[in-house]
Amino acid sequence: MTIACIILGSVLAWIVVRSDLPGRRWLGIAFTIPLAIPSYVLGFIWIAELPQFAGFLGASIVLTIASYPYVFLPVAAALAAADPAGEEVAQTLGRTRYRALLSVTTRQVWPAATAGGLLVALYTLSDFGAVALMRFEAFTVAIYMSYQGSFDRTPAAILGIVLAAAAILLTIAERRARRGYAARIAHGAPRIPRPFVLGAMRIPAYLFSAVVITVGVVLPFVALGRWMYRAQQLSIDWGRVFAATSSTLQVAGIAAVVTTLAAVPIGIFAARSRTVAARTAESVAYVGFALPGITVGLAVVFLGIRVLPQFYQQAPMLVLAYVVLFLPLAVGAIRSSVAAIPESLEDVSATLGSPSGAPTCVSFFLSRYLALPQVGR
Repeated sequence: MTIACIILGSVLAWIVVRSDLPGRRWLGIAFTIPLAIPSYVLGFIWIAELPQFAGFLGASIVLTIASYPYVFLPVAAALAAADPAGEEVAQTLGRTRYRALLSVTTRQVWPAATAGGLLVALYTLSDFGAVALMRFEAFTVAIYMSYQGSFDRTPAAILGIVLAAAAILLTIAERRARRGYAARIAHGAPRIPRPFVLGAMRIPAYLFSAVVITVGVVLPFVALGRWMYRAQQLSIDWGRVFAATSSTLQVAGIAAVVTTLAAVPIGIFAARSRTVAARTAESVAYVGFALPGITVGLAVVFLGIRVLPQFYQQAPMLVLAYVVLFLPLAVGAIRSSVAAIPESLEDVSATLGSPSGAPTCVSFFLSRYLALPQVGR
């Protein structure tokens, strides 16, 4: 499934960023919508509407739909920042544009693709709702059954440790997979790469995009809309719905800010340092994404009861759980972005008066990706 997400996300990113397909910007928005649909909701929709897909096949389809944006987003960003000069040089040496794409651009975006693939693999390990609804006995289902079926929680704890160890092994494997690959932006003035002219391939590209959007967006929203229409006969307390929505948005905003602030130093450290400490920090950050949400929630509850009782059942504990769960998403994106910045530019910034080392990297990262003033000006 990880391989399927890497291929699917990379192809969709190429269509949106590097092709001349009309309306590709709107397609890019549509391709990211599955991130807003929880996997257990997708699983419930699929098992209710298409029960014949129960089991491994259905679980694979649902998790692929829910996970491919984790690859699509970083690869799209890497393609947008990649230096087109490499492809142009390859074409002057006799290669076609497609061969240059496969041999040159693929190496530039491979770190971003592997980072997204790692997130997909960890998400698959941690998912419980989709696989349980699709009636497939995955690792998380075994942990849940162990929690529910025995008074002794030791077997479930051991399975949780095995899951965390698997996450560390996946992180190490991802680091080895991207070894020797580096993404670089242009050394000269930034410019937009010349788009690929699809020609007769426009219709297959549209059909492929339509299938992805239909399966990942149209089908879930049509099913949810039909269920909501049927539920109109029920009395709904809209005041409670709006209150819950408001509190959810507030907590989500705070968690997003805190997670980003925590991920920036880790992502920069992982991209710029080759020390054991940097590799360890990156691996530890990714472990939380492989743990089921229920496991992280129980750990946070235990922390609140035993260590921080003043924050028990308060918003800070919920924000902490979200940080543990979603820190890898921010770390992977930041690490890929920092890796795309040539270190020579940081050296030039240092010669112009900017502090050397991490502050220079942080300021350049912010100036390029957050539209702040350039360092040294």
